[in-house]
Amino acid sequence: MEDTYLTLNIESNGLYKDRSSKFFYYAFPVSDEEQIKDRLKELRKKHFDARHHCFAWYLGTDGQNYRANDDGEPNHSAGDPILGQIRSNNLTNCLIVVVRYFGGTKLGISGLVQAYKTSAALAIAENEIVEKLMTSQISISFNYPALNEVMKLIKHHELQIINQEMELTCKMILEVRNSLELEIRTNLEGIESLKIKI
Repeated sequence: MEDTYLTLNIESNGLYKDRSSKFFYYAFPVSDEEQIKDRLKELRKKHFDARHHCFAWYLGTDGQNYRANDDGEPNHSAGDPILGQIRSNNLTNCLIVVVRYFGGTKLGISGLVQAYKTSAALAIAENEIVEKLMTSQISISFNYPALNEVMKLIKHHELQIINQEMELTCKMILEVRNSLELEIRTNLEGIESLKIKI
């Protein structure tokens, strides 16, 4: 089972010029639509005097959750070329925004497509593409005497502990690689007193 995906590591930005039009480009790693909204809001504040804030984003690994926005440019001349660059690099969980200041010379539709495509390509090229694991979280509770066995399992599979409460009844939230989830759940179920929260 494939359980890795490619995304951007950091934020990147720069400026591309074409016949006196300026294209400020930005790329961000994002994990949800709330983050996307925040980024877009920040850029609208920063470039409050720009006419076009065109963008595209991709979330998740099923290929179903994405959006492209031309923001007043002719249909499919801005958002789609940006989305095309995200797709051709097999990226997800990322947002690319290109802010355009019109320079007085019309670029025509093919010129716009080329300018937005180039800006998005530069935003990616100046970033770093990283491979990340797809993970799930498992919440467990168990009696304190079982701690040793639980910790042995965590160490063996190199699991991340997201949260833990150590009392008479211990609680933990574990981050688990998707391809190992079934095996780990089975191993956890074999530990006495341990309960997995659904």
